[in-house]
Amino acid sequence: MNRLSRTMTVLALASLALSGVTAQAKKEKQPKHKKNQDLSANPLANVKSKQPDKELFDKAMIAMKKGRYDVARLDLQTMLNTYPDSEFRMRAKLAVGDSWFKEGGTAALTQAEAEYKDFITFFPQAPEAAEAQMKVGDIYYQQMEKPDRDFNNAENAEREYRNMINMFPDSKLIPRAKQKLRDVQEVLAERETGIGIYYEGKENYVAAIARLQTVVDTYPLYSKSDQAWLAIGDAYAGQAHLVQVAPGMKGDVRERLHTMFEDKAAAAYAKVITRYPMAPHVEDARDRLVAMNRPVPEPSDAAVAESDAEQKSQRPLRFTDNILGVIKHGPTVVQSAHVGEPSLDDPKRTIAPDVSKAETTMMNEAVNAGKPAEPAAVAPTGPNEPPRSDQPSTAPLQMSAPAGGTGVGVSIVNGPNGDASATPAADSGSGAPAAGTGNASPLVKSVGPTDNSLPAVDKPADAPDQVNDIRAGTGQTQTAATEKQKKSKANLDEESSSKKKKKKGLGKLKPF
Repeated sequence: MNRLSRTMTVLALASLALSGVTAQAKKEKQPKHKKNQDLSANPLANVKSKQPDKELFDKAMIAMKKGRYDVARLDLQTMLNTYPDSEFRMRAKLAVGDSWFKEGGTAALTQAEAEYKDFITFFPQAPEAAEAQMKVGDIYYQQMEKPDRDFNNAENAEREYRNMINMFPDSKLIPRAKQKLRDVQEVLAERETGIGIYYEGKENYVAAIARLQTVVDTYPLYSKSDQAWLAIGDAYAGQAHLVQVAPGMKGDVRERLHTMFEDKAAAAYAKVITRYPMAPHVEDARDRLVAMNRPVPEPSDAAVAESDAEQKSQRPLRFTDNILGVIKHGPTVVQSAHVGEPSLDDPKRTIAPDVSKAETTMMNEAVNAGKPAEPAAVAPTGPNEPPRSDQPSTAPLQMSAPAGGTGVGVSIVNGPNGDASATPAADSGSGAPAAGTGNASPLVKSVGPTDNSLPAVDKPADAPDQVNDIRAGTGQTQTAATEKQKKSKANLDEESSSKKKKKKGLGKLKPF
């Protein structure tokens, strides 16, 4: 029994010693440092800082991570209103737009766009301005429809990405913006190509050429540019066939116009071979040129290398891509190129009236070919120019009347033989010709009387008397012949009247 008690005592003492050693070790052990926070969303944060504006900013970032976007916006607005000079003011302004962007939805994205554009207006030189402009393009990129649907969001995304590349060419986000722009242009080019091929199937070749020409001019990096050029050639070939079977057209005009349309078709087929030599439809273009008996061009090494790089950067469509394309909202852009510079200019559209005008010009050339050119209008020679064989001069003769008298004559400015002495000169005082030897003009004789002397001066006739003049020896004044004499006043007492006459004087007293 004593042995058992001693054993228990030893064990108790040992356990107490071990517990004391463990407690002392815990006291001497260094405390663990708190795990560092993820500051990727807050590059300006200072972990040891206890400033109130920084505390509000960190609180908003934590709320945004948890998806509480309304709380995050409330904290950010409180910080902006309370601390307008804070160093976190710029990041907080951008974070407000980010909260709307991450929330999603049409209304939220519209509000996010407004916030980002306000940020660019207030901080245009900040590096974050490029990020804000990039996110404006992303807003429209997320809302893009398929190529056969509404294309307004795609056009807006293209405009915003172009603005980002042009406004911030030194930004680190430029490669990503260019790739986004290639994707958007792939969607727009797919839409235009589909419309052009539809018109071509309806044999509306003018509208088809206008749509397809817009595609190849504006979006050269389109993955199906070879197909677009091939469709342009087929459209011109279809017009050549319509000319061949058109009734009521002259044979020579038909052949010339047919050749013109085939030339345009051959040029389109040749463009497929020279610009996209590694594309899938190159062999189709070669076969069409051979069938037309036209030469097949050879592409250059640079064109082969460029086309090969574009084809390798495009990912082919897979079965999963087709399934996802049916399910998801937006378009499938896996076939867009990942190399080359996207078009940064405004789209250069070709409209159907321009194509119609060009074809009308071709028709006029075909009709007027072989006809003599219309003679140009001949201008008359001037007074000091030598006479021409195609237009007589109008200068030699000059009609003039003598300075005095009633005769009418014709004088020659220059004699036919160039003899200036043979030209008579009229005397301005008397109207008589100047003295000379012989006949002054043997070819042209003067018209009118030979005697050009002035008649004798006669006395002018007396002027007729005026009606109102007073003749000598009489005191009466002559009046006008048309004036009537005044009649004497009529005696009204002698005239008979049915009216009863008034009585005068004593007659008023007589009753009768």
